Amino acid sequence: MLATNSEQRRRELGDFVRARREALAPGAAGIVAPRRRRTPGLRREEVAELAGLSTTWYTWIEQGRDVSMSPAALARLARALGLDGAARAYLFELAGKRDPEPGTGDVTDLPDVLTDCVAAVAAPAYILDRGWNARAWNAAAARLFTGWLDRPGDRNLLKFIFLRPGARSLIADWEPRARRVVAEFRAQSGPRLDDPSLRELVDQLRRLSPDFARFWNQHGVLARAGGERTFDHPADGFLRYEQVTFDLAGHPDIKLTVLVPR
Repeated sequence: MLATNSEQRRRELGDFVRARREALAPGAAGIVAPRRRRTPGLRREEVAELAGLSTTWYTWIEQGRDVSMSPAALARLARALGLDGAARAYLFELAGKRDPEPGTGDVTDLPDVLTDCVAAVAAPAYILDRGWNARAWNAAAARLFTGWLDRPGDRNLLKFIFLRPGARSLIADWEPRARRVVAEFRAQSGPRLDDPSLRELVDQLRRLSPDFARFWNQHGVLARAGGERTFDHPADGFLRYEQVTFDLAGHPDIKLTVLVPR
């Protein structure tokens, strides 16, 4: 009899957890152990104790049994096994649960190579963090986005679109674009809206912009996608671009956007 997809995932989860347990040195987990141990890595009961779980429950996970696993319990298990970001995400993916601690917050300083990469792009390019603040941009982007990237001050994209008068004349199809941007922001930030900084941003925009409040209350959710972008630039006239957005490896909270001229 063929195993179901859920059975395969449980087996993979059990194999993964067991492999990480056996690869974890006792000293790395803060356990003082005899020099010679018959069990490679940690014992099941040791991992269970570190994670605040029962040994029986933990054993069932390794055996691929159908057990109920809460996100909080999985988070404790991830810490007990010393999982890094990629391994922790893989653990939650196999378990079919949402990580209650999905990130470590915004990046305070971008690596120089990222800012150099943006500067090397000929087309308008910029990097946004998870609060949609511009963290790096090139000269072409500064020229295109008058009122946002060409002057000192708050460089939040949402605030530019909804609170700066010049945005409505610069963005050729302002209302449908603004509605879509809000739906994209909701999709990206939804799991983290308990973050005080994101909550403050949403509350401020709802208070100061009736349009943002209207779009936000529609509860639209859309993936951040590419496509045609058009502008009525005050100096360069009508401009048409194809937008491409990239997730940056090793930096899950920031995205690179490039506008390719058409």
